[in-house]
Amino acid sequence: MQQIFNFIFKNSNRILFLLLLGTSLALTIQSHSFHRSKIISSANFLSGGVYEKVNNLNEYLNLKTQNEALALENAKLKSLLFNQKDTFALKKLDSLKGVKSEDIVVSKVIKNSYNVYENYLTLNSGELEGIKPDMGVINDLGIIGIIENTSAKYSTVISILNKRTQINAKIKKSNHFGSLNWNGKSTGFVQLTDLPRLALIKIGDTIVTGGQSVIFPENINIGTIAKIYRDTQTNFYTLDVKLFNDMTNLGHVYILKSKDREEIKNLEKREKDE
Repeated sequence: MQQIFNFIFKNSNRILFLLLLGTSLALTIQSHSFHRSKIISSANFLSGGVYEKVNNLNEYLNLKTQNEALALENAKLKSLLFNQKDTFALKKLDSLKGVKSEDIVVSKVIKNSYNVYENYLTLNSGELEGIKPDMGVINDLGIIGIIENTSAKYSTVISILNKRTQINAKIKKSNHFGSLNWNGKSTGFVQLTDLPRLALIKIGDTIVTGGQSVIFPENINIGTIAKIYRDTQTNFYTLDVKLFNDMTNLGHVYILKSKDREEIKNLEKREKDE
């Protein structure tokens, strides 16, 4: 206690000066709004900087807890995502000419080959949904292939990129027909053969399905003419057709049922037998 009194006594002049200075500053700040606003602004700046530093430190120290919470939330979201139905499925087609809406089944490609001579697709629809062999498969851009085999829940499709494929097709602007097949060279092109040389054609003309098939309705898109080859020994053209579809990137498709297919096939078989 004696040391405190000695310190005050020795520095009494300085202490008195500081008290008077502080009092004068306080009186000046209180009586002048300009000085008061400056002091408050400076105090806010200093305190704000301190608060920001403290907040950054707290956030850094809490990173582990936050990361654990985010990981838990991501796990929950993934669980929901993996257990819900695909929300990006195609809407069901209302109708196609020659096919009723109830005879159109939306399906999804779960396997797709396109780098061999005989390519196939696998769909996640089968006999339980009424799928049978020889049904046509399309999407909003054009034809995909033909159902070959089915199981309860799945079916395989002969791709149009298959050397066994033979599909009736025609030039959209006329009724000149040919046979659509694939030469095994490019995934972006198929060939239209046996097209009469009387047909008026040019590069860019659209090729669609013909009306002589019980598999595909008439006028389903296929592609456009990219090249024209003239066979000098016959009266037919061979065309390279650039597909509307990217056959290497397929998602949802439509399977086309046809209740009249069996009736037509039976009638044609009876004609041959007679």
